[in-house]
Amino acid sequence: MPQKKIFLVFMVVAMVTLLLHGGGHWSRTTQDLHSNCPAPCSHCAAALKAKHTNVAFLKTHKTASTTVQNLLFRFAERNNLTVALPRQACSHQFCYPRSFSTHFVHPHTLPPNIISSHMRFKEAEVRRLMPNNTVYVTILREPASMFESLFSYYSQYCQSFKVANESLDVFLAQPWRYYRPQDKHSMYARNTLTFDLGGDKDRAATDVAYARFLVGEVERVFSLVMIAEHFDESLVLLRHLLSWDLDDVAYVKLNMRTPGSKHQLTPGLSAKIRAWNWLDARLYDHFNASLWRQLAALGPACVEREVRLLREAQERLLRRCFGGRQPLFRPAAQIEYKELRPWQPSSKVEIVGYDLPANVSHGLSGWAHEPCLKLIMPEVQYTRVLLRSQSIRYRQNRQP
Repeated sequence: MPQKKIFLVFMVVAMVTLLLHGGGHWSRTTQDLHSNCPAPCSHCAAALKAKHTNVAFLKTHKTASTTVQNLLFRFAERNNLTVALPRQACSHQFCYPRSFSTHFVHPHTLPPNIISSHMRFKEAEVRRLMPNNTVYVTILREPASMFESLFSYYSQYCQSFKVANESLDVFLAQPWRYYRPQDKHSMYARNTLTFDLGGDKDRAATDVAYARFLVGEVERVFSLVMIAEHFDESLVLLRHLLSWDLDDVAYVKLNMRTPGSKHQLTPGLSAKIRAWNWLDARLYDHFNASLWRQLAALGPACVEREVRLLREAQERLLRRCFGGRQPLFRPAAQIEYKELRPWQPSSKVEIVGYDLPANVSHGLSGWAHEPCLKLIMPEVQYTRVLLRSQSIRYRQNRQP
């Protein structure tokens, strides 16, 4: 009996000590187990589980994909990873709209951990390039808003849009009259998401079996299909999928148009767009519902908390980079530093970018925060900078 009493006293003392000194951690852990939501922090994910570093991101058109690509580029540089980049003959895309081939990859960016530049997806070729444990991710956008953006962005390149006098209303009144399926830019004029995913954009709207097949193929290949309209929630799922930290998915929005470059859509126009882009609509509706099922499984409280913490992490990043001041949102022509000027598709569309705050730009020559500069750097310039740095590393590694 005395031994049992001593043991019980010891257990009571131990429990009191645990509650006094570790109570905060104890309560947080039990709450996290209950909500199935690990406590996010800036640098704790790696301690819990190794980060996934092999990622294939299919960069679709006009879907906030440039913002995702930017955070992948920055993650790669922080972790000394290799990003597959296009040969210079392909510009900043993998010879799009041709189907992807490993021959389009610059030899100085092999073997890669990450791939995220525009391509027309061809699964066999991408798998031949990437490691076996690569995680596949892509992003979709609501077809009506996406098509409006495509129309304004490519109206001077796509023949189908040009013959409609570059008028969205005119084109949608009789799309078959203006659509030129053999034009090299026709992928912007119908079912662009389907085309980017490697599908047949011109399948008849009666081919329901093909739509089911396409959805099934995307589900099979991609571990996560993000949704642009729910970007932060998608990043929560991405963070969990890859076991990344909050700082790894912090971002600023890139490649946006001015309000004057946008066409206001009526419900009637939106319906016409969805009918014309029927495969894209099927894909979006399916994977939007899928996204919300995944978020529900994670738990609404967990998702809400992580979105809040993500936004707080972004505020900390901006304070650290720009002294508490937001980078200045400006038209390209007004951006002083040329490496931050986004590409302009035409004189009718204005893509805005960021300029450095005055307290940073005046001391740019001695500014030590190159990662902060890349946070707001447009895709074309960042691709060029990244290729240059990886080529230097490639040559250094080959020297005896």
